[in-house]
Amino acid sequence: MTIKVTVWGENVHEQTNEVVARLYPEGMHACIAAALNQDAQIEARAVTLQDPEQGLPEALLDDTDVLLWWGHAAHGEVRDDIVDRVQARVLQGMGLLALHSAHYSKIFKRLMGTTCSLRWREAGERERLWVVNPGHPIVQGLGSYIELPHSEMYSEPFAVPNPDEVLFISAFEGGEVFRSGLTYKRGNGKIFYFGPGHETYPIYYDAQIQRVLRNAVKWATPEGSRWIDSCPNVPPDQAPDPVEVKGESLHKPGEEGFK
Repeated sequence: MTIKVTVWGENVHEQTNEVVARLYPEGMHACIAAALNQDAQIEARAVTLQDPEQGLPEALLDDTDVLLWWGHAAHGEVRDDIVDRVQARVLQGMGLLALHSAHYSKIFKRLMGTTCSLRWREAGERERLWVVNPGHPIVQGLGSYIELPHSEMYSEPFAVPNPDEVLFISAFEGGEVFRSGLTYKRGNGKIFYFGPGHETYPIYYDAQIQRVLRNAVKWATPEGSRWIDSCPNVPPDQAPDPVEVKGESLHKPGEEGFK
């Protein structure tokens, strides 16, 4: 089975910051998509905020198993109707990977229901991401930690709901720590937040970071059929037949045969 992946990037820093333009001449979104396409099971395409429908028309989302989101300088420019349609697809089963500053994106805050604020410092410090859940599919193939020589510092408190699972805890040179790999379930969709990925450092070229992203795509891929949110009125004559359990029919209270 081919996993269809869409990498969304706001594509602003690549056009306004010379350092980012040199590091990612084709854009961070293209770099991430290329890393994902190293896996024969994954078919990744890159879109940006500047594309029609801000890169996310209904037809594209309908054809997406997992969406990766990188945003930073233009969170406010994302239209609310785009956020609505992405949220609907996540609830139906599409996976979502929120990368780095996407903690402050409209879609991540919508799905979390909190401010998603944190403490930060950009000083090019070393970040060591400790693997704290070594049995999880997302961390397979890694050692005890990933070390990035230069990274932006993110630290606690991180104002997100308690996650289903914590996969990474980052330690920085200044002594701060940060829950940098978190999983959630919203509706039928799986969500993974991954902290590293500041635009002025070559983090998305790191082989271990790329491995995490490929593993996370496979983990977040929908299982089973799409769940469609609806609340229909079901007349009694359209109610499902009683369930048979060990040869006995189960009825609702008040029905003949209820025990």
